[in-house]
Amino acid sequence: MQRWLFYLGVMGPGLIAAIAGNDAGGVATYSVVGASYGYQLLWALVVMTVSLAVVQEMSTRLGAVTGQGLADLIRERFGLRWTALSMLSLLIANGATTVSEFAGVAAALELVGISKYISVPLAAITIWVLVVWGSYHQVEKVFLAMGLVFLAYPITAVLVGPDWSGIGRQTVTPTLVLEPAFIVVLVAMTGTTITPYMQIYAQSATAEKGVDPEYYGWERADAYIGALFSNTIAFFIIVTTAATLFPRGIQVETAADAAVALVPLAGSAAGLIFAIGLLGASLLAAGVLPLATAYAVSEALGLERGVSRTFQEAPAFMGIFTGLIVLGAGITLVPGLPLIPLLILAQIIDGFLLPVVLVSIVWLAGSRDVLGSYANGWLYGAVGWLTVAAVSVLSLGMVIILLLQATGALPDG
Repeated sequence: MQRWLFYLGVMGPGLIAAIAGNDAGGVATYSVVGASYGYQLLWALVVMTVSLAVVQEMSTRLGAVTGQGLADLIRERFGLRWTALSMLSLLIANGATTVSEFAGVAAALELVGISKYISVPLAAITIWVLVVWGSYHQVEKVFLAMGLVFLAYPITAVLVGPDWSGIGRQTVTPTLVLEPAFIVVLVAMTGTTITPYMQIYAQSATAEKGVDPEYYGWERADAYIGALFSNTIAFFIIVTTAATLFPRGIQVETAADAAVALVPLAGSAAGLIFAIGLLGASLLAAGVLPLATAYAVSEALGLERGVSRTFQEAPAFMGIFTGLIVLGAGITLVPGLPLIPLLILAQIIDGFLLPVVLVSIVWLAGSRDVLGSYANGWLYGAVGWLTVAAVSVLSLGMVIILLLQATGALPDG
């Protein structure tokens, strides 16, 4: 019994990182996928699940074997220029995404009549106190408990009564729509499924937790379970909006739009449960994302970091975490600010910048100089580099589309 309790104690970083990827922007993106294209992109989610599991496992393996975070290893192996590029990419993506998390908190609670001027400050203070005054293990337990809220989405999917035979066919039948909007949505979907900050958090948290390589098999299971659970939730979000909104041509821009639209179509219970899931998703990511950023920047600069450190012991780490919380909550509270575009834009930025982080992870995980006998085998290496190639091609395609639209050579939509 004690051994099983110990093994359960090893698990956590991979699961937290994966489910945090289903944040406010993620819920919004998956809702747009379902409302705009029905079940047509379910097959892509299956492919992304495999890629996510492999990349997530590489990240936790790097953390367990080296005892270092990703930024640490990037600085040592690639030098300051690549480190600076990676950190700049991370800050751009995470700056936009942090705002979207607090926007998600505001949107979810506004559905039950609570003003954002109450919900957002309260959420920011709660998350800040949890991290600054808690230990790593306390924070991890709270984050894992938040993951239970995501069960709201399978429940909602059952309530709306989708066409399960049609879902089965589309899940195994690849479908491509040759239009600009489809490519942009696919990039956004990739960016929210395999998010850069998820990998950085998973590796840094595994390193801080001090997982012994001898017990790494359980950490690997944690990474796989996290990827499967996370994308199963994503699957049900797409199914719910595809079953209710797509047949009626109802378009959504945020998860809150989806929740509101579900009320007359599937009943008030479905809309409320969907909103509860949005709140949990936003709160979890609003804590994990600033932590991942603080880990990465502190590691890149060679400074003390860790949830178990105090402000005096790790001023830069705690300062970056606090700054992102204040920034995210503060921008969300600006009156009249158009927050809706941020929810999708953040995911597009993630999809565009993801190759920068992925190249580092796959290269490091395949290096015997770094991991020795724990380095990638040929299968892992192949899946990793194929993921890098696919993400890069999609990102390049999106940039070309946006440039053509900006010059008027290609119509919007």
